[in-house]
Amino acid sequence: MKFAWIMAEGDNWDEKKGFITTALESGIDHVVDFQDIDNIQKLGNITIISDTDDADIVLVGRNGEGDGKLMIPGDLSYSKDIKSINDFKKDGKIVAGYVEITSKKHEELAREMGRYSDYLILVGKDWKVIPLENIIADLQNEEVKLVAAVSDYEEAKLALETLEHGTDGVLICPSDIAEIKKVADLIEKIESESYELKPATVTRVEPVGSGDRVCVDTCSMMKVGEGMLVGSYSKGLFLIHSESLESEYVASRPFRVNAGPVHAYVMTPNNKTKYLSEIETGDEIVTVDKEGNTKTAVVGRVKIEKRPLMLVEAEYEGISLRTLLQNAETIRLVEEDGNPISVADLKVGDKVIVYLEKGARHFGMAIEESIIEK
Repeated sequence: MKFAWIMAEGDNWDEKKGFITTALESGIDHVVDFQDIDNIQKLGNITIISDTDDADIVLVGRNGEGDGKLMIPGDLSYSKDIKSINDFKKDGKIVAGYVEITSKKHEELAREMGRYSDYLILVGKDWKVIPLENIIADLQNEEVKLVAAVSDYEEAKLALETLEHGTDGVLICPSDIAEIKKVADLIEKIESESYELKPATVTRVEPVGSGDRVCVDTCSMMKVGEGMLVGSYSKGLFLIHSESLESEYVASRPFRVNAGPVHAYVMTPNNKTKYLSEIETGDEIVTVDKEGNTKTAVVGRVKIEKRPLMLVEAEYEGISLRTLLQNAETIRLVEEDGNPISVADLKVGDKVIVYLEKGARHFGMAIEESIIEK
């Protein structure tokens, strides 16, 4: 998962505060700092990366602490920085190595520090892909997370996409406050998943009695054509529309999806599913639009209530899917053309959007396995 940290430099606290506050508002809650830690901690629940022993993540290597000498690989005496990293890790600390890449020697030092650090912050005057791609390639099988120091959107994009995989994160050192939001939006776009949606033909629609259905309220607003992937079978999920449309019965609630009964699967980040009964406040859910583009939304509230249910069955190229939904006019699926359609108007022969899974699932994770669901 890609991420961003921020380091607002300078002695003017009011200016620095503006940068950090903007970062927090953009979802960036990790701050590298060396002089205003107490003030920064007052701004919110922030993870501090600094060169003090009590920092959340201890930074090693800034200000040329190490001697930069490379001797015998595997001998911890070859670098003071690497010795410090190992001492902190023995004390249970999370450690970020810090290397300014100004020569081939520093590039080699960065590679060695990356074998011991939890994070490795790389600072370069002008990346231009190399030596960043060299370090990424060399450390790709290590557990360290690489963080490239960048000043703007363009540098962040280069770092995050180098060698396809890119760095794990970026450390924004901005001169323009507008770059913070641009980088945050870039990471959100990179992290968003895309699902190939198919038009399935409705083969059955009928009421089946009552059950406990789950209404999911998120902390995000959804647009027309957007909802959640929900279904009774792991092999395929229906796109259930948000309550973003006005109704003669109730006002629109574009943060809500009346998703289905407690047993149903719902898509969550990283192509995983949960039962609707498991979803609770603070969890992350995936919202999907009619094109298959996704966003991650935080769940604000879940309501489970007994309601009359409707069985919906659909088929795509011989694959049969089913789901159960509340039998109400405000509950909608999404038609082939992207328009929402109420379950009250749904009939055999209509085409609705579904997502088909290639394999089966085990504890919510996609796996290659045959499974029969009916």
